[in-house]
Amino acid sequence: MSASVPHSVLFCCDHNAIRSPMAEGLMKHLYGRAAYVQSAGVKNDMEIDGFAVAVCQELGVELSRHRARSFEEMQSWGDDLSSFDLVVALSAAAQRQALELTRNFHLDVEYWPIMDPTGLAEGRDAILANYRTTRDQIHARMLGRFGPPPAAPTGN
Repeated sequence: MSASVPHSVLFCCDHNAIRSPMAEGLMKHLYGRAAYVQSAGVKNDMEIDGFAVAVCQELGVELSRHRARSFEEMQSWGDDLSSFDLVVALSAAAQRQALELTRNFHLDVEYWPIMDPTGLAEGRDAILANYRTTRDQIHARMLGRFGPPPAAPTGN
């Protein structure tokens, strides 16, 4: 396990419906229980996006049970931002909100400018291609930041 995997990570984006759930799911899939991982949005006005579910399922990452939540809801449910070692903002609005909410805490906020795949294409194949690009951007940033995932145990 890479020493650069923090104990707890919060991924955030605008609506907690595409990018941050993808990041949460990928992190859990790649690094298992090495870190406590959650996600949140600036707003909670959408459900998990079906295209996000589909492209993550291609990698074996399950998102269909994800329930979107906002920063405000997260805190009211007991997940205090100060308890995270790292906050990763995947949109400019989420970065602004995270910096505002954590200004009195000593924790790192990183900005990963990840493409919002919505509204960029027409037709199922083109839309899925954009969602795959977003998923792959998150995956590449994650591997670059946290290192390769641990090797799967081999059965004898």
